Amino acid sequence: MYAIIANGGKQYKVQEGDLLRVEKIDVAEGDSYVFDQVLALSDGEMTVGNPTVDGASVKATCTKQGKGRKVIVYKYKAKSGYHKKQGHRQLFTEFKVEEIVR
Repeated sequence: MYAIIANGGKQYKVQEGDLLRVEKIDVAEGDSYVFDQVLALSDGEMTVGNPTVDGASVKATCTKQGKGRKVIVYKYKAKSGYHKKQGHRQLFTEFKVEEIVR
């Protein structure tokens, strides 16, 4: 059984027991969280929502808050002497999917 959920403008395919990394959500480690925007649900038979599946949700437990690996952004213009180097680390929240509720 799997579900397709929407969070932060992105869509994720999850199953029970999966680790899910999403953009930062203010949840303490060890707390539970419910994803209620379930776009599709499959348990042998596919159920597609319009836009979401009624009564369906995904329950997960927060396992980690952290920062992703560093991405270097380097801007350069030829012949003008312009260059700029900047780094970025995206904040994330990691969840363990406990249950998919129909």
